[in-house]
Amino acid sequence: MPDYSWPPMNDRRVIGKRISRLDGGAKSSGRAKYASDFYRKDLLFGMLLTSPHAHAKIVSINLDDAKSLKGVTAVRAIAAPGDEIQWEGAEIAAVAATSEEIARDAIRNIKVEYQVLPHLVKEEDLSKAGPRAKAAGEQVTGDPDKAFQDADAVVVEGFYGIPVLTHCCLESHGNVVEWRQDGLNLWPSTQNVSGIGGDLATSLKYPAGKIKVEMDYIGGGFGSKFAADRWGVETAYLSQMSGGRPVKLMLERRDELMIGGNRPSGFAKIKVAAKKDGTITAWQSESWATGGIGGGGSPPLPYVFTEIPNKRMSHSAVATNTGGVRAWRAPNHPQASYLTCSALEDLAAKLKMDPVDLFMKNLEVTARADTYRAQLVKASELIEWKKNWHQRGEGDPGPVKRGLGLAINTWGGGGHTSQCRTIINPDGSVQIEIGSQDVGSGTRTVITQVAAETLGLPVGSVQLVMGNNSLPPSGPSGGSTTVGGVSSSTRKSSVNALNKLLETVAPVMGVQPEQLKAVDGRIQMKDNPSKSMTWQAACAKLGTNKISEMGANDQRKPEGLNSSGVGGIQMADVSVDTETGIVKMNRFVAVQDVGLVVNPKLADSQIHGAVIMGICGALMEERVMDAYTGRMLNPDMEFYKLAGIGDIGEIISHLDITPEHDKRGVIGLGEPPAIGVVAAIANAVANAIGVRVPRVPLTPMHVLAALEGRNA
Repeated sequence: MPDYSWPPMNDRRVIGKRISRLDGGAKSSGRAKYASDFYRKDLLFGMLLTSPHAHAKIVSINLDDAKSLKGVTAVRAIAAPGDEIQWEGAEIAAVAATSEEIARDAIRNIKVEYQVLPHLVKEEDLSKAGPRAKAAGEQVTGDPDKAFQDADAVVVEGFYGIPVLTHCCLESHGNVVEWRQDGLNLWPSTQNVSGIGGDLATSLKYPAGKIKVEMDYIGGGFGSKFAADRWGVETAYLSQMSGGRPVKLMLERRDELMIGGNRPSGFAKIKVAAKKDGTITAWQSESWATGGIGGGGSPPLPYVFTEIPNKRMSHSAVATNTGGVRAWRAPNHPQASYLTCSALEDLAAKLKMDPVDLFMKNLEVTARADTYRAQLVKASELIEWKKNWHQRGEGDPGPVKRGLGLAINTWGGGGHTSQCRTIINPDGSVQIEIGSQDVGSGTRTVITQVAAETLGLPVGSVQLVMGNNSLPPSGPSGGSTTVGGVSSSTRKSSVNALNKLLETVAPVMGVQPEQLKAVDGRIQMKDNPSKSMTWQAACAKLGTNKISEMGANDQRKPEGLNSSGVGGIQMADVSVDTETGIVKMNRFVAVQDVGLVVNPKLADSQIHGAVIMGICGALMEERVMDAYTGRMLNPDMEFYKLAGIGDIGEIISHLDITPEHDKRGVIGLGEPPAIGVVAAIANAVANAIGVRVPRVPLTPMHVLAALEGRNA
């Protein structure tokens, strides 16, 4: 059997090097083209009419005035009289026209009569949810009542909340579809190049083999762009009704924020008990959450510290008349980390104990305890914890208070199923073909690095072809599974192709194939480097033939090339102006183990992006719903706040690279560093001002309200 194992660390030329992303020039110069950039002479523009009501029944729809507009090529009703609409933004009708302006006018000309029905759009007060709150059965372990009543127990209780956040991709959801007689051409913004065509085919009842998918670049997805979605299906029908002309339909920003998906909320009343030495003895939580009409969310577990001996947990999923939940970078983990780590920080404060010591004390009941201990030490060193941490509220005497906080994360990250083809041509050129996608994380660069390492070539000598569903299929980019899957399939196909080349040149060199290796652009003997030939000379021995070899990763049998399960520690350093309530980020430290790191520069970039996303959620980002009208009050980029460069502070990432982690193979990194950010920042603010701000985001309003409550 071929040796697919990763080369030893001291023998690597390309893997593990800080190589800049290969598409950086194309993106920074504007040469990179996205689905939203698609344009040609016969292009039509699609647009959706969406519901202005959170809950309503459709009485009638009249499309006549829209159809009569000059330039309108197609109008379709998506909903029908009698249909019950369950959220604002639900798709009602779609149009296609020769310009965006005409399409927008056509949407305004569609007449819809609604019967408005009662709604629920806010879930923070569980008492108002009534029958919409579906409670799961209470889970009890041990005897929590007895543990809480223990005479030596130190008990802390608190309320904590994290709101719904909506997906807000730089490139909104959407696609271009061209319905031709011989098949459909689809140019989507997707995280699922190999699979989205089949999804669209199922909805259209159309042969999947006749749908051609192409996508070179995507302007963000973060878990929300896997399916063809209703707008994809409607774009296809609009193209068909318009004589097969291509139709581009990208969601308007307000629709993107209402129906492009969201991350569920998380609210909880939590009670924790510990011995005076910090050993946690009991946990009790009543939690609830929503992600839309189907409920959503999950209990805080308690996060990572799952082996606490005495626990009582209950969770309710609240069905609200709002757009639906979608996967979001580490689904349900940021909420669980926030709820758990906030409660543990409050416990440490009541014990007058350093939270680092509290976490150290209780790591015995976690997986990878030794890894977490080492990470706590490293993160503390990087943020200068011993120098800057203080007991809660005992820091600076002036109005601006400084504080430190920490949080913990864990994730899977095992590689998905993937196939790859490596082609070696007689002229020495190499082509890698894989039906994956680069969602902005540097997948192009990773695949090319792995192939170059395997073939002993510089990165610039390898041509990568991806982003097309005619190529060997690869899994969707979700769950931090991509880098493990594609690097493994690329490694295998490249080893297989190289072995074929070695079999060809071995007789010429008078040796056995297993005596040869490829390194630094040459084929040479393993024990006699002077006996060699150039890569081009070796490939010339192929004559008129080329080598084409496949490689596959089975997520159930990773064969040592990738594995799963990582952990990380995150720490925040903030300053809080107690007169204005403004929170300022000073520094953020993220220490993360991630197995074998193919490209540390890209890995650092992933961590930076995750931290920035978490800072948005900690300080400003939230969906604001109006309980009376049922409408979202901030479906735009003016009031749905995201962080700017001045809000970020210094980000320090540290990859926990050790021989032990290296031996585990490649593990995905997209999710884990996004998990603990909100919790670490919230804990830092509590440390700074001496009181818990019970609900994020940590806006001036919430900070000042917490301070007012303390003073009262």
